Amino acid sequence: FNISFATAENKQQLRTAGKNRSQIIDFHGMIQDAIKVSSNGIALNSLNWDPDPSERLLKPHSAFIGMTGEMRELATVVSKDIYLHNLNVKWDDIIGLDATKRLVKEAVVYPIRYPQLLTGILSPWKGLLLYGPPGTGKTFKWRGDSEKLVRVLFELVWYHAPSTIFLDELESVMSQRGTVSGGEHEGSRRMKTELLVQMDGLARSDDLVFVLAASNLPWELDSAMLRRLEKRILVDLPSKEARQAMIEHWLPPLSNSGGVELRTDLDYSLLGQKTDGYSGSDIKLVCKEATMRPVRKIFDALENHQQGNSNLPVIQLDTITTADFLHVIAYTKPSAKKLSQKYTAWQREFDVSGKTENKSREDSGNY
Repeated sequence: FNISFATAENKQQLRTAGKNRSQIIDFHGMIQDAIKVSSNGIALNSLNWDPDPSERLLKPHSAFIGMTGEMRELATVVSKDIYLHNLNVKWDDIIGLDATKRLVKEAVVYPIRYPQLLTGILSPWKGLLLYGPPGTGKTFKWRGDSEKLVRVLFELVWYHAPSTIFLDELESVMSQRGTVSGGEHEGSRRMKTELLVQMDGLARSDDLVFVLAASNLPWELDSAMLRRLEKRILVDLPSKEARQAMIEHWLPPLSNSGGVELRTDLDYSLLGQKTDGYSGSDIKLVCKEATMRPVRKIFDALENHQQGNSNLPVIQLDTITTADFLHVIAYTKPSAKKLSQKYTAWQREFDVSGKTENKSREDSGNY
């Protein structure tokens, strides 16, 4: 495509242009449409989206036609987990994962921001699975109880469209059927069936309703659910560059934590190399433990201070060094390194991400 801006003066010329010409996209009109949608509090311009609460209040359940009193009560329960306001999570807060972030935007954000582009064969995806080791930044929150709650959940989502359902730890509710020792509970089977039925309804709908799921154990998921999650993306352990950026984020050369000034003298490149196999949550834990080493001197002084003595000792806090960090990782092992090869093997068989970049760990990261 040749990409150009169309003005009011030349739009007619564009309409009457010869058929052999390449398509020219009216980006000016598209941007104006996106701005109009955004002004109504609908467009998800970024993860730090901050709509006008008066424009995005939940519709009253009294208008939920066809619902019994029991269903309205369940709808009230589900509604408590609907996010309306800014979660204060920005795309840039997620270190690395550039290709994954782009794919999530294409699946969740762009269908709302640029609906003109996503029609026909480009109709928006209806389901996306983020899978990978724990602690890599896949999750927020989800709640579920029974097939009735599942039904009400999807009815609410359509009622409040455009909306996104987030299913965390999907394997806990959609494990392979018939694999539970001693037989599966009837209620569990009904809930799984209801969830699959609702996913089928999504596939046939043109509404802007999307299911985003996350799983640490994708190989335990029911194959019928996998077929309904059209996109499946590995959220892998962070690359060396991402690990280095995380360490520098949590342990900058100078920081102030609770009035305590902390200084570091770290070889970030070396530490990024030494933390191979660590997830983002692992690295945060190591940084926290390294920070505690000099701070413990304050605790010791306060605990040993005699009551009635107004003279507190002057404490010189040690600088956090590379040696301190290496000492911590010597006894703080990565939580998911052993599973890395299993995720990669599952990726080769089931991944449907559409990534064009190198799928190696060098593109991955987390927050």
